[in-house]
Amino acid sequence: MDRAVEVTAGGFDRYVAARGGELWAAAWLLTGDRQHAEDLVQTALSKTYWRYDTFVNDRHFEAYVRTTMYRTFVSWWRRLQWRSEVPSDSPPDTPSPLEDPAPGADLRRALATLPRLQRTVLVLRYFEDRPTREVAELLDIPEGTVTSHVSRGLAALRRSPHLATPEDQS
Repeated sequence: MDRAVEVTAGGFDRYVAARGGELWAAAWLLTGDRQHAEDLVQTALSKTYWRYDTFVNDRHFEAYVRTTMYRTFVSWWRRLQWRSEVPSDSPPDTPSPLEDPAPGADLRRALATLPRLQRTVLVLRYFEDRPTREVAELLDIPEGTVTSHVSRGLAALRRSPHLATPEDQS
């Protein structure tokens, strides 16, 4: 095996060990499902593996991985790949509190009720802190569409019974 490939593989493995959890957390916020999040991260990492040694540092590589992850998610969503699945009788897996990376159970439930594109736009804008222009470029949609989805998504979250405070319920 070539020495350069060994170094690259070692660097890539260290990168995945250090940043894999945060990539999974972002994917989980997008998909709302543990297995789909794992699939999304694995797909993004497998698509980007061969480019690892072309980046100056891991921060630049992570931006590339995340862009690939978001575009892959949108591609899956557009192909309706997940909608062809048959639901099972058993409830979905839920992460234990120790391995739960998301901000809060109520927020996760509220996000899960949103359409996929609204959820994706909100995750990119508010959890990833990306500007509207960048979100539009990542998802290959107009900036006005991003703004519209943000507005509608935030309005839906404000009305969500999952996020209601005790004062709102009285």
